[in-house]
Amino acid sequence: MVKFATREDVKNALDSAETARDNAKVDAALDAATDSIEGLCKRSFAPVQRTVTFDWPDPVQRPRSWRLWLNQYELLSLTTFVAGGVTIPNGNLKLYPTGGPPYNRIEIDLGSNSAFQTINSYQQSQSVTGLFAGVPLVETAAGALVGAVNGTATTIQVTNSAAVGVGSLLRIDTERMIVTEKTMTAVSGQTLTSAITDRANVQAVPVTNGSAFFTGETILIDAERMLIVDIAGNQLIVNRAWDGSALAQHASNAPIYARRALTVQRGAQGSTAAAHADAAPIVAWQPPGLISQLAVAEALVTLQAKSAGYQVEVRADRAARRLTPGIEDLREQVLGTFGRQSRTRAV
Repeated sequence: MVKFATREDVKNALDSAETARDNAKVDAALDAATDSIEGLCKRSFAPVQRTVTFDWPDPVQRPRSWRLWLNQYELLSLTTFVAGGVTIPNGNLKLYPTGGPPYNRIEIDLGSNSAFQTINSYQQSQSVTGLFAGVPLVETAAGALVGAVNGTATTIQVTNSAAVGVGSLLRIDTERMIVTEKTMTAVSGQTLTSAITDRANVQAVPVTNGSAFFTGETILIDAERMLIVDIAGNQLIVNRAWDGSALAQHASNAPIYARRALTVQRGAQGSTAAAHADAAPIVAWQPPGLISQLAVAEALVTLQAKSAGYQVEVRADRAARRLTPGIEDLREQVLGTFGRQSRTRAV
């Protein structure tokens, strides 16, 4: 399931150490947050390639039988339109609103000879194939593949673990994948070039090649995890004893690991699993910022409510004492910005 925030986003907000038990709880809370947000907004956010069928508009919309409303199936890009078994050329169709995507209706170009039509029944006679989502598509660079993969592998290695998290929706070529887990793997050719001591103020980690790492990555040396906060040449500037691990001494030439092995769901969101070449670029889908913030907030509320046995203290002076926007404010902002408005039709 595509999530609107990553497991790492929530755990960083909680300042929670890495444990399998906590991971399962966070993932479940994020799934619930995704359902809650889409239910609140009556809108789908993650891009999905699919085919949706509609009734022939003429019996309902006469005399505007050249306009087909997509309702909740907002469209990012159109692949094919089939009306009554006949494919209408995309050049004979117009997508609205003109400021889209996303588009909420398709119209026949009235200067063409095409028409929405049916054969035996008007029901489900119009077929739209394309990429659907209720918000514009935003994707950002997320490193590259390390090694070629075939169409069935469920584990891939990437160059930058900081750019993706558990729950991220990735695209390689035309295939989309959902990240379901991240595990440590050795960073090829990278070791400590000199020993470091077990002191928290020793934060410069000398490595073979600093350009092989990225700010925001968690690395593992022996049993100590470290968060990279900056890179200066071949020195990684880190927070020591990260993620609940313990400070330790590390010898020169110790291998360095990073969470660059991803377990993925292949062929996600209506795409088709395929082979991909070594060094193929990866992009990650970016949900709108407000949606991500609310997903984290909803997940935090769920986790904290569970730990409290769903017992919530209600204060009469809550509004007067609230100094910063709370989750109610976020919900109102998200609903006002992304809530799908009902469409009324004159009869």
